[in-house]
Amino acid sequence: MLCRLFVAYSVCHQGRSQFIISRGAITIGPITDLLGRKGALRVSSAFCVAGWLAIYFSKEAWSLDIGRLANGYGMGAFSYVVPVFIAEIAPKNLRGRLTAINQLMICCGVSVSFIIGAKKGRHKEFEVALQKLRGKDADVSHEAAEIQDYIETLDRLPKAKLLDLFQRRYSRSVIIGVGLMVCQQFGGINGVCFYVSDIFDQAGFSSSIGTITYAILQVVVTGIGAAVMDKAGRKPLILVSASGVVLGCLLTAVSFFLKVHELALTATPILAVTGILVYIGSFSIGMGAVPWVVMSEIFPINIKGQAGSLATLVNWFGAWLCSYTFNYLMSWSSYGTFILYAAINALAILFVILMVPETKGRTLEQIQGAINK
Repeated sequence: MLCRLFVAYSVCHQGRSQFIISRGAITIGPITDLLGRKGALRVSSAFCVAGWLAIYFSKEAWSLDIGRLANGYGMGAFSYVVPVFIAEIAPKNLRGRLTAINQLMICCGVSVSFIIGAKKGRHKEFEVALQKLRGKDADVSHEAAEIQDYIETLDRLPKAKLLDLFQRRYSRSVIIGVGLMVCQQFGGINGVCFYVSDIFDQAGFSSSIGTITYAILQVVVTGIGAAVMDKAGRKPLILVSASGVVLGCLLTAVSFFLKVHELALTATPILAVTGILVYIGSFSIGMGAVPWVVMSEIFPINIKGQAGSLATLVNWFGAWLCSYTFNYLMSWSSYGTFILYAAINALAILFVILMVPETKGRTLEQIQGAINK
């Protein structure tokens, strides 16, 4: 029961988690250069251990926040340094396979967490924990009854299997959840994030100035996105975000096109840095966090574990595929790469318009009604 409470808390703070994870991914680069790969792994591990200890011994909401901040930073750092370390130590003929195994283990871990988190029955401990989180003077009886009703409803439903996700009644929810993960990852974000310094160098712009500006902008915009998500709504935010990503890709593509054909060479660096900053700013305000939030809201409760695992698997596979193919695409055509990403993100806009319902402020029943109408 306590696990369910923490899951509910986690869903409400998904945007903040994505914000902190992105900070870890950005700042671990200089740490890696300073301490080395193993040193950076130790730093990442320390943050994760500290975060889980804070969560495990939590007695107040603020300690859960601290735990999630530490875990988010540690996992963001891991997301950068682990693939780098694997790529550097692996034989070239096994590099792709070993990187894929890393993604597979991440997916296995997520699946195991769903299985473990299904344990329940500790009602007294649950009520004590809820009272501590809400404050000793808060009346938690109504909230506790709602959570208890949720668990009892879930118990009465048939246990879902992976193949159940392909039943017609679940198809639209699964398509939305998985489709949003495809839109998020196949639009180029991991390639741009991991190789942003190289992009600036190839465009003729200072990589140090560009990277610093990039990092600062991402911090500010992601924070804004997390703050306005519950006010602006999921769907408008992701549509604005995806539109900005398309614009950023096109600006960057024009920059590389001009450079390749030696046209307006003085304008190409400015166009490139503008395009990349528009891209990352737009992605950070919506596409980074909103798909995770929507995914947590659209699945019926009896398939949420299985469907969540599938969507997460697709997300990590997309992350790996994007980062793995980015250099090959840039070697093929620098401007063609960003035109391809622009096209994918344009399709993402169409997908969101046609398929994704607004979930802000709606109950599970209302969301399911909107999906299945």
